[in-house]
Amino acid sequence: MTSSFTWLDYSERERRAMLDVVDLFREQDTRDEMGLATVRDAFSDLLFPGTGSLQTRARYFLFTPWIYLDLERRRTPSLRVASRGRAEEARVIEALKVNEGPETGVIGARSGAALRRLPSSIYWLGLAKWGILVFPGSQDAYHRSLDRFYERQGTRLRTDDGEAFDRAGSRNWDGGLPPRPEGFPEAAVFALTEPEAAYLQEQVLRRAPGTLLAFLVAGQDPEALATKFPWEVEETRALPEPLGTHLRHARCFAGAMHGAGLLYNLMLCEVSRRDDRAVGYAERLGAWAAEVAGRREALSAWWKERELLWHLVASARGAPVPFPVRAFVERWVGWVLAQSGLPAPGASDDARRMVRQREEMLKRGLSRFANKRALEMWGGASGAGRLDYRWGSVRRIVADIREGLGHGGRDARAP
Repeated sequence: MTSSFTWLDYSERERRAMLDVVDLFREQDTRDEMGLATVRDAFSDLLFPGTGSLQTRARYFLFTPWIYLDLERRRTPSLRVASRGRAEEARVIEALKVNEGPETGVIGARSGAALRRLPSSIYWLGLAKWGILVFPGSQDAYHRSLDRFYERQGTRLRTDDGEAFDRAGSRNWDGGLPPRPEGFPEAAVFALTEPEAAYLQEQVLRRAPGTLLAFLVAGQDPEALATKFPWEVEETRALPEPLGTHLRHARCFAGAMHGAGLLYNLMLCEVSRRDDRAVGYAERLGAWAAEVAGRREALSAWWKERELLWHLVASARGAPVPFPVRAFVERWVGWVLAQSGLPAPGASDDARRMVRQREEMLKRGLSRFANKRALEMWGGASGAGRLDYRWGSVRRIVADIREGLGHGGRDARAP
């Protein structure tokens, strides 16, 4: 029987999150083998609202509205807008491959018109979060609404002087959007013009104040984008609250839970008898244990505030943290902090039992510890990377905006 995911149209956020999970299965080191996505995504949204792990370049935040505004201008009917929008996005893909090269962040560079996840789909929630998309619904709902939208446009209200004025629902996209450039989409490139970069900067500062994304887009710290992890930004410049608190919790969570992912991969190496890889994971576990030992005081202080951790996550996702997630995290971190120096994490029966039970609970019959075929398909690295909360994607997007501003973003107002 073929497995499939099913969703309802009303939950656009959950639908996009599920699609991101499906695509991330292709990137082995980013898989969520320990079921930590609830916490990971919550902190990602707290720090970098409107972003996604599959986003690549900032100008996609403009490509999509430019395409749809042109379709609206041509009064493309609801039944045809999806197919015509796909055709326009395919033209953008081909133009970017020629003008920029396929390895520069072109979404669909290999698949072309056959791409399953269009850039508009990947950026849709971000467009709404940044206030670029005004329509309050999913992409499919937007498509269905256009026929009625055109009818309303034909019966616009007027003042006593006969002048038309906008009303609620009279526009699907922000009125301040930079104009579609001449020659688009054939002349499409990733470089933002200064007005385009200034517009995106202003949308972030206005719609996501107090976040790390706003801090970076404002250009307060020119060295921030050179860091490997987002919390390293704080090492170069003091950050305002509550941003500092958010980063501290994100860092401690990523650091404490990293060991579970490393141990999981070590255990798979042993079961599959990949001794060469096992040595590497044992060394990485040793380095993680040394890091934990060096940060024990900070981690212990953080763990005393774990109720704040769960509150932050619940607030960001709009729902309490699922009990199995919280139970596993509390059990694992409690074990980590109870050890004396963690000299050999891979030798602990308790740690191994926790990791195995967690994976088996998540995957049932597809657990790599019980399913021979699933183990054979393991590529040697799965969920072994430290959580970075979309940092790779965010750095490129912020760099695009700052490059479009030249050095102007460095003097922007602080979030």
